[in-house]
Amino acid sequence: MQRFSQEWRDWLNDYGGRLMLFARQQTRCEADAEDVLQAALVRTWKTHRGAPDPRVVSLAYTNIRRCAIDLGRSNERRKRREEESVRERGELVAWFELPEDDTSRALQVAMSKVPEKFREVITLKIWGNLTFDEIGRTLEISPNTAASRYRYGMEALRKTLEGERVEMGM
Repeated sequence: MQRFSQEWRDWLNDYGGRLMLFARQQTRCEADAEDVLQAALVRTWKTHRGAPDPRVVSLAYTNIRRCAIDLGRSNERRKRREEESVRERGELVAWFELPEDDTSRALQVAMSKVPEKFREVITLKIWGNLTFDEIGRTLEISPNTAASRYRYGMEALRKTLEGERVEMGM
């Protein structure tokens, strides 16, 4: 068994860099390339349990390509499911912990529609319990700007929530 393991280690030392280069070309990022290479090497080893020979390199490249295709398909399916969920139910972003009910969900969806510069002031004011002076220092804006962003943000949030009630027939 030791001899067998050493043969595979030697093989991996000889071909690992080339296989990784190919995996990088087949994927979008380094982390995906590493995952694909690992999955491909496991597949290759399971298929060809004996000592590595010249055919194993070709099999490893084939498995890298197949694993990269599988990863791409998996990512596309996940992306489609997430986009459909957002279309059906609206974007849910859990910035704060609230009970799982319709009101909390409506609030989170409405908050996701408020422009970010207003949303961050609202979050700091309501959930952070900061004063406008503290918010101004945190965001590097004047306290008056923080106060006006809070007012505009709350108005946008109110309008969004009223629009949600109309759509739900309330």
